[in-house]
Amino acid sequence: MSILAARLGTTATRLAAGLTSILLPRDCFLCDAPSKDQFLCAACELSLPRLLPAHCTVCARSLAQSQICGTCLDLPPAFDATHAAFIYAFPVDILIQSLKYQRRLASAAYLSKALISLIGDARPDLIVPVPLAPPRLALRGFNQALELAKPLSKYLRVPLARSDVLRCRDTVPQVSLPRKDRAKNIRNAFECRADLSDKTVWLIDDVMTTGATLNELAGLLKAHGAARVENFVVARTAD
Repeated sequence: MSILAARLGTTATRLAAGLTSILLPRDCFLCDAPSKDQFLCAACELSLPRLLPAHCTVCARSLAQSQICGTCLDLPPAFDATHAAFIYAFPVDILIQSLKYQRRLASAAYLSKALISLIGDARPDLIVPVPLAPPRLALRGFNQALELAKPLSKYLRVPLARSDVLRCRDTVPQVSLPRKDRAKNIRNAFECRADLSDKTVWLIDDVMTTGATLNELAGLLKAHGAARVENFVVARTAD
């Protein structure tokens, strides 16, 4: 091997090691404490605000006891259940934002494991990550919901909808709108090209706030025949 080839090989190895350290940090992602190659150290792991067992079984709103909340009884959403791993608060918000806005895919790997931990005995027929509109997808470079959904699809050996459910209309970001305007903003923003007759579908997203986006999408899937639609989200905002 020539000296030049050896140097190039060494440089490539260093670059690969550096990239690995960025994508898969050896120290705790949140506090930089030694974490034995785990994404989070034990202390930060314990600090995550997990959704309490007592919550609405339909929308995951925190309650005094597990039941269907008054809002879901008065105006039932199109989806049938919501499963959330965390409450959207510090430091979970840091993990989610690092994925969405800083492209830290190691966060997706960790958060998808949290979603997998929510799975019981039931199995879906199809997994649908909430799609992004093409302009936003081009700007961000990836769909965070898809990155969260991929490990679930692999773990369950269930098909992942990549092109059958699309976002056909770009909208103002929901987070920038008052809660009362979000349902109107997202109306008719999705398109479904699949026959979902009698199928159980799981929707995957990072954060659920009012549930307007998930409700709009669930309604569309049921219009295409889905028998049951459940939401699996990393975090649910506290009301």
